[in-house]
Amino acid sequence: MRRYPSLRPGLFLMALAIAVVLWGIASGTSNAERGFDIPVVLDRLPDNLVITDQSIDGVNVRVMGSRAVLRSVDPDKYKLEIDISGAKPGVAVYDVDLSKVDLPRSARFVSHAPSRVQVRFEKRGRKEVRVRADLQGDPAAGFHLVSVATEPPKVWLVGARSQVMRLDEVVTENIDLTGLNSEYVAEARVNPGRGTVWMEDDRPVEVRILIEPDVAPESLEEPGEPDEIS
Repeated sequence: MRRYPSLRPGLFLMALAIAVVLWGIASGTSNAERGFDIPVVLDRLPDNLVITDQSIDGVNVRVMGSRAVLRSVDPDKYKLEIDISGAKPGVAVYDVDLSKVDLPRSARFVSHAPSRVQVRFEKRGRKEVRVRADLQGDPAAGFHLVSVATEPPKVWLVGARSQVMRLDEVVTENIDLTGLNSEYVAEARVNPGRGTVWMEDDRPVEVRILIEPDVAPESLEEPGEPDEIS
């Protein structure tokens, strides 16, 4: 005897399918939170200034919305742009304003940290300095270094004025002389050595190295005629 004579297999499967659909809808529409970082972009920097320090590079945010919407949020598509066009030399503090960051409908920011960004500005400087080649190692035995020249002999630096004006020269990347026995020409990058100073023209310089033998070969002379004995 069947315990549930009125329960049909087809109706049971249909009820199960409806339950699964309803569960999926409920899961997709229920609110949840998701956290991620948004990079800070300082926009419209005045031409006469340089940024020498920035308190943060990104803001951690938490977004609330349906699970379905949160799955569609791609953190890589978002950034926080801060207009610094009115900046002056010194330290400035900017509030984190997320109102211009567009989220999908039904999603919203519920928190963020930190709430402010501190930036230090300095006047931009420009200076022409000489280039020195950084040489290491020794030429081959029996040879010596005669001269070193760079082209161009000087380059322009730009960056934070207080640091640019302290520099009188820049140094190339290392050039190894070990085993050289003839003239050598190399291209080398220049390293200003400071984080807020850079090359106005970032192309490598040409370094021309002249190497010669220690003793020049003596010219061969024919032996002279012996003096006559009178």
